[in-house]
Amino acid sequence: MRRFDIARPSKSVMIAVILIVSVLFGFLVDLIWTGLEKLAYPKKYSDYVELYAEKYDVPPHVLYAVIKTESGFDSAAVSQKGAVGLMQFMPGTFDWLTNEMLFEHLADGMRYDPETSVRYGAYLLSHLYKRYGDWSVVFAAYNAGIGTVDKWLDDSQYSDGEGGLTSIPYKETRNYVKKVTKAMATYDRLYGAPEAEVIEITT
Repeated sequence: MRRFDIARPSKSVMIAVILIVSVLFGFLVDLIWTGLEKLAYPKKYSDYVELYAEKYDVPPHVLYAVIKTESGFDSAAVSQKGAVGLMQFMPGTFDWLTNEMLFEHLADGMRYDPETSVRYGAYLLSHLYKRYGDWSVVFAAYNAGIGTVDKWLDDSQYSDGEGGLTSIPYKETRNYVKKVTKAMATYDRLYGAPEAEVIEITT
């Protein structure tokens, strides 16, 4: 019986194959991980976000980051303090916006309406940015209120003297700003280049 010897692949060929498999495996893992991240950081309500981001000149990723942080894209979300909807409006804030700023006089129940929540949220973020010109300060004001942030900016203990905050005394607001900033950076990384500069506040 005649015996045939099967030539073994050379060492260099084996190394090349291993490298190719490793690269493909790494690419697959990265693809799966990115897909999972996009599930955690979705672009829900994109029609409303894109529309009102453009109307009020707010980067879409800022809106997505705030919605993600505030409600996790749950339009029925209700906080322990009584904030509701996608962008978690308190009754007083919503009343101020609808009656004194936009003059629409909407019923309080409209806080749950997704389009109204996104529209009012975009308007408020735009209003705050025009006032402060710094997204970190804007996020702080969105959480703690304009009056509170104005006091911090007037206090050298918290202000840099140039319209920015060097620290935030409220732990809740400090953590909130960090969360929105992280969400913003994640949206930028997953979906495209940065659309707004967010300066991280160190404490």
